[in-house]
Amino acid sequence: MNLKEQLTIYKKMTQLEPREAEIHKIVSRSEEIFFQAELKEQLSYHEFLWAQLRVIQKRWWLLQFLLLLVLWAVLAEGYEAQYVQRGMGIMASLFVILIIPELWKNRSNQSMEIEAVSYYSLRQVYAARMLLFGVTDIVLVAVFCQAVSVGLHVELTELVVQFLLPLSVTSCICFGTLCSKRYFSEASAIALCVVWSAVWMCIILNENVYEKVAFPVWLGLLGLASACLAAMVYRTLKYCNNYVEASFDRMEVG
Repeated sequence: MNLKEQLTIYKKMTQLEPREAEIHKIVSRSEEIFFQAELKEQLSYHEFLWAQLRVIQKRWWLLQFLLLLVLWAVLAEGYEAQYVQRGMGIMASLFVILIIPELWKNRSNQSMEIEAVSYYSLRQVYAARMLLFGVTDIVLVAVFCQAVSVGLHVELTELVVQFLLPLSVTSCICFGTLCSKRYFSEASAIALCVVWSAVWMCIILNENVYEKVAFPVWLGLLGLASACLAAMVYRTLKYCNNYVEASFDRMEVG
């Protein structure tokens, strides 16, 4: 037997047959260990919200509080109460406009691409940010409406028509423009809100229009605006990753 034949025989004797079942078992176990290690380092839901809360600049909430405080002081003076109350729509629009710089700072700072490749998805970041702003603003508006209704004896119907309705419509405008697949700057959203405020003032100061619209109609409009706002928020969370592509397209065109 020559050397070549001996090597061939040795190769057959030492050749190992792979066992597929054992390989799959090892891969599954490795994945399990990997995910267990990842879960130990992952933030809980409350910790993630707390982390997002810390990076939000609180000055915008402070400005919103001061705005409502100024509006309450003006209403407390009582002079020309009818026109002052109907001017609450302008303050409502400003209340919403104040959240634009902070809520959409990732677009203005062009940091959406960084957030899109972070450990937490862009959808989670948006959801946490909207939740924090939503809860805070609801508390501020609820306290304001309670103080105005009880302390200044302003009817709830007036608050619904003069404050809550324009506030909801302004929110729809902001989400509709800033959360569009097409790029709209913050200035564009603010300009549309200002135009809406002017249109609202023309409607609300027109006695022929204001007196003829019954309260159930105003309430229905508020419900419609709230439903549109919920749809805008849902669209934002569903398609937020597409905004990164729109940002890239804008940069290529520029």
